[in-house]
Amino acid sequence: MKQLNRIKVVLVEQNRTAKWLSEQIGKKTCSVSRWCTNTSQPDLETLFRIAEVLNVDVRELIHVEKKNNSINLQ
Repeated sequence: MKQLNRIKVVLVEQNRTAKWLSEQIGKKTCSVSRWCTNTSQPDLETLFRIAEVLNVDVRELIHVEKKNNSINLQ
């Protein structure tokens, strides 16, 4: 499964749990768990709320896959 968010990574870095986050943002623990496993994704408003609660820039919660931008000069 493609990783789209880094919510679980940031929670681990901050020694927080999905249960704690769910309580802070008023969402079901099972929803937060699905976000942490990238089974589903939070809506944009919720993502900004998560960033606020975790005191991080919202960009830290998004996994950006860098593509190989090589140029063939032949």
